[in-house]
Amino acid sequence: MRWLFRFFSWWPLAALHALGGALGWLVWSLSPRYRAQFRAHVAQAGLPFVLARPAIAEAGRFVAELPKLWMRPSSQSCLANVQVEGRLHAEQAFARGQGVIFFGPHCGSFELGPQALAELYGPITAIYRPARKAWLARLERIARNRAHLTVVPASLNGIRLMNKALKANHAVAMLTDQVPPEGLGIWAPFFGRPAYSMTLAARLALQNGAVLLPVSCERLSSGRGYVLKIWPAVTGLESAGKSDMLHAVTLINQAIEAIVLSQPGQYLWGYARYKTPRKEAL
Repeated sequence: MRWLFRFFSWWPLAALHALGGALGWLVWSLSPRYRAQFRAHVAQAGLPFVLARPAIAEAGRFVAELPKLWMRPSSQSCLANVQVEGRLHAEQAFARGQGVIFFGPHCGSFELGPQALAELYGPITAIYRPARKAWLARLERIARNRAHLTVVPASLNGIRLMNKALKANHAVAMLTDQVPPEGLGIWAPFFGRPAYSMTLAARLALQNGAVLLPVSCERLSSGRGYVLKIWPAVTGLESAGKSDMLHAVTLINQAIEAIVLSQPGQYLWGYARYKTPRKEAL
């Protein structure tokens, strides 16, 4: 399968996005379950469907651009077609000297985000859950590990490495709107409905005093590139105390909601955000 990724990596970004848009609509037309879940999540967020409708094609574009993002030569910068906003927030966060936690949702090009952040503010340690298929897991590991970007699996050792990075005033990155395994999260409101939410970002911030910085990477139309936006730091965490995990996670979920509402046409509304967590040891 690696040769197939290599083949598509040579395509222009605009062509990949055109192909991906068609793929997104194909999946929409073939899966009643996907359509129902998509619509239910949009309604839960209190949005009219028309605002989220572009996300049908954007989901396909996310898949189609992966070969280009994963097969990019290590000598080639990914920032050539990336506009960056909010750099001051990152500069202020690093100035505190206690590390930075970049986090975001399944929105836009969340695969490109860590690569761009690593070039700007590396070294960065990013946590991920390896794919179940062996060939894809190998490809993920090879493609995601880059200069100034180290990916670690969701494991106790991975968490230790993230703590070590924060203590050195480096950055870590993660998607905080994915459902963690049972025992590794807490039920917290997400668009007004309880959703099993990861506690890792909150725990790392409370333990290390690290700054929580929301990040989005919006995909522009017609292959024109991306906008990487660093949002203002999450505030109010100090008042939560190390024991009030629900309050801390709720603040993180609220930051995610703000990003999604600003880019409803780029969020993966079909993701099973409200599912019951699976039983799995970390």
